[in-house]
Amino acid sequence: MAAITSDAEIEVRRPRRSVVAGVLLVVWVAAYFLLRGIDTLALGGQDTTALHRWLTEHRDDVGQGNVLFDAIRIAVGNFVVLLQDLISQPSFDRPVPVIGWLGVVALAAYGAWAFGNWKVAVLTAAGFGFIGMQGLWQESMDTLSLTIAAVLLSLLVAIPLGIWAGLSDRAFKVATLVLDLMQTLPTFVYLAPLTLFFAIGPAAATIATLIYAAPPAVRLTAHAIRSVPPASVEAARSLGSTHGQTLTKVLLPMSRSTVVVGINQTIMAALSMVTVAALIDAPGLGQTVLKALRTLDVGVAFNAGLAIVVLAIVLDRVTTAAGDRPWRTANLRRRILLGAGAVGVLVAIWFSRTYVWAAEFPADGTLGARIATITSSVTNWVQDVFGGFTYGLRDAVTNGLLNPFEALLTGSPWWLVTAVVVALAAVLGGWRATVPAVVCTGLLVATGLWADSMVTLASTLLATVVVVAVGIALGVWAGRNHRVDVWIRPLLDAGQTMPPFVYLVPFLALFGSSRFTAIAAAVVFAVPVTTKIVADGIKAVPVATVEAANSVGSSSWQVISKVQLPVARRAITLAVNQGLIYVLSMVVCGGLVGAGALGYDVSAGFVQNELYGKGLAAGLAIVLLGVLLDRVTQAAARRTQNYQGSNRNRSRGDKR
Repeated sequence: MAAITSDAEIEVRRPRRSVVAGVLLVVWVAAYFLLRGIDTLALGGQDTTALHRWLTEHRDDVGQGNVLFDAIRIAVGNFVVLLQDLISQPSFDRPVPVIGWLGVVALAAYGAWAFGNWKVAVLTAAGFGFIGMQGLWQESMDTLSLTIAAVLLSLLVAIPLGIWAGLSDRAFKVATLVLDLMQTLPTFVYLAPLTLFFAIGPAAATIATLIYAAPPAVRLTAHAIRSVPPASVEAARSLGSTHGQTLTKVLLPMSRSTVVVGINQTIMAALSMVTVAALIDAPGLGQTVLKALRTLDVGVAFNAGLAIVVLAIVLDRVTTAAGDRPWRTANLRRRILLGAGAVGVLVAIWFSRTYVWAAEFPADGTLGARIATITSSVTNWVQDVFGGFTYGLRDAVTNGLLNPFEALLTGSPWWLVTAVVVALAAVLGGWRATVPAVVCTGLLVATGLWADSMVTLASTLLATVVVVAVGIALGVWAGRNHRVDVWIRPLLDAGQTMPPFVYLVPFLALFGSSRFTAIAAAVVFAVPVTTKIVADGIKAVPVATVEAANSVGSSSWQVISKVQLPVARRAITLAVNQGLIYVLSMVVCGGLVGAGALGYDVSAGFVQNELYGKGLAAGLAIVLLGVLLDRVTQAAARRTQNYQGSNRNRSRGDKR
């Protein structure tokens, strides 16, 4: 018998994580058929738990009578009212605002021209004029007032914090952790807790909006400050500049373009949140969309949604043009023109304060009524002609995929689902994912909304699979083809400027009120960000690596599957993470169009006083789902990168 020498080295290969995860899922399905219906923690739509009732009973104990909260609420509320008095609401014993429509259009166009260019000024005037012709002037100005208030207050906090994080490594690390958490939370989550402190109304809506909109400005300001070349800073200090002079004369001017991008993103986030904040009585276009969605009036919802899109495009183009404009002093000719334009604006404001025709928009809203009527007619036609296909697709996906997956999550015992989730987190992400999985699932049980959380999770995961598949396909196509990237990039940018409410309208027309409607809207809402991240990752693959693969005769598919996708794995995992977060945000909003579950619980809590505590608990459940999905995907991505790195190091050692 041959002896085995001590020099022999036996390597025991661990099974792939995908194999272990597959085995876990098979065991779960088998256990489901044996244990379904046991310990599911189901709760009816109008049923509440002791925790929900306690939260409802003590809803006024937090903010009522608190001097600090009352002072903040009054100050913010007065600021919003001041802006509304200026441009939207009758004020100072007058039946019209201080500045009528003519003055507002002139002022907005002049600002677009001064900070951007004449093309953006024309777009601004045309956009505001179109909104007025829709018969939605006052609602649009209410939305604009809340957006301006939230953005100004947000920037007062965000810019200094961003500068601090840019100058201090410790502040940057803390800010990154906080901002990562804030940007994983859907819009609905910000509403319920703030009503505890500031009550329902415009003040709470504005505060929720400024909190939601602040992270982009903080993050991009910090990034801009930290990206300034060290040589420029050292040169300034060598000439005797103080820290304050270095900041104001070097760091901020050289960071201007990136800071303006942060302001742009803050404005877009604020407009998105203001429309959603209609749930807590924020005035404006969001109220019109919300009422139309609740009555399934697609025509009115589309008309108001179109106004929101126009307003978003105008604000986006103005701030983008301001960021692109070179940092230089205007020449004499431009100064003269700006001065003449300022005089024209003052004349337009005087007309708008003096004459009714310049104060109240002259259109009678017939254009908006015509748009709503045409939209309703088109919706009916689509449903009559294509209803068999669209409703058939909805029913096929719902019955074939969504219902079985939802039944697996909601019909399994809660402790079984918890065990599977924790085990999958451990396999995919290690202890960095296991700890959040244990904490989040435990707290989900404590909220009393386990079944609704599982319904939301089922829709989120199903939509994410579609988002990732479409995003990778489009991202690879755009990353490999410059012409395709040039064509679809503006569409993707436009898609990211539209608030979530707007996406629900066309899918409500196509598929009616259902869970599938929310899933379809979530897919379209999340595909742009996923596609852009994947495309950027593919374009970042070194050209030499791709050329080396081509030189050995690799086909296009082999280059994609064996080179570009593996090298861009980090970007792809980030795309999956962001896709999950965006999908969760839209699926929750889908509670307004029949998706039910946590989104419905939150919205019902604002409408029915007896369900307020349940809505608050649903908001917490949404937070827990977001944190769980975010931590697990990030930990899995980090572990994958470490695994790949160790494999490369091992292969290099073997070669040596």
